Amino acid sequence: MPVATDPRILVDAATRDDAAVFRLTADRAIVATVDFFTPIVDDPYDFGRIAAANAFSDVYAMGGTPLLALNLVGWPRDTLPYELLGEVLRGGGDVARAAGAFVLGGHSIDDPEPKYGMAVVGEVHPDRITTNAGARPGDALVLTKPIGTGVLTTALKRDLVSEAELAPAVAAMTTLNAAAARAMLAVGVHAATDVTGFGLLGHLHSLLEASGAAAEVTAQAVPLLPHARDMAARGAVPGGTQRNLTSLADAVSFAVGVEETTRVLLCDAQTSGGLLIAVPPDKTEALVTALAREQAPAAAVIGRVVAGPPGRVAVG
Repeated sequence: MPVATDPRILVDAATRDDAAVFRLTADRAIVATVDFFTPIVDDPYDFGRIAAANAFSDVYAMGGTPLLALNLVGWPRDTLPYELLGEVLRGGGDVARAAGAFVLGGHSIDDPEPKYGMAVVGEVHPDRITTNAGARPGDALVLTKPIGTGVLTTALKRDLVSEAELAPAVAAMTTLNAAAARAMLAVGVHAATDVTGFGLLGHLHSLLEASGAAAEVTAQAVPLLPHARDMAARGAVPGGTQRNLTSLADAVSFAVGVEETTRVLLCDAQTSGGLLIAVPPDKTEALVTALAREQAPAAAVIGRVVAGPPGRVAVG
């Protein structure tokens, strides 16, 4: 990536944060992000909803408010009917409306494999940006959605789970992180990131590297989606999850009692996951209460930030 030095650039790719932030005025900055992927569920409407919620998530992770979105579409025009694409776009539009944002256009190409996502623009006060670089030793780590979507969507592709059994995962993936963002902004936190393709431990590792700290995670405290453990034990593990495990080998240490299935799930590549928040210890209870009040899918205290080599994680 080119190195940008303009003072108006408040957040760029240097710390692998969730979105770029660019100052417009003393009290306004724009948040910009983009995300798209191939279908992970069979229903086109749900695919559109999941992809849109996933794209909006990066704005919420920065403490921002979404304003508008542009559709990104790759579609095999000769093999899949446009009616299916219409359902994908309807799903994305419904999620955008739920976020209070507008879909104002987009771009499409002929593509042998369908893809959908959004470029999203939001706004945030420059003094209220929540980056992934502010975690401090002593902070509690709070997770706002259960994990396991990578394993479960892989299990669906292998006919190991039914649509009904996948429903809790679809509900989690289509839930905006707006409630979690409201809660963390109301309480005041040190850092946050959303949990997506690099898995819980991968995104925690990035947050810790950016913050110059280490962490301890209690495996049993991490909430899991229904059937996720069983499916992981049966080998429904996506390639991205395996790559996450491999890439984190030098950064994460597991206690002897943390079995392989749990290790897989903690590295599971997520889609539209929750926020992972570093909150001061004296505000932890207030954050958990606020998350419950806002009806976030989860409010789990899963560990704490500690002094140590930047990026290191000990899982017990």
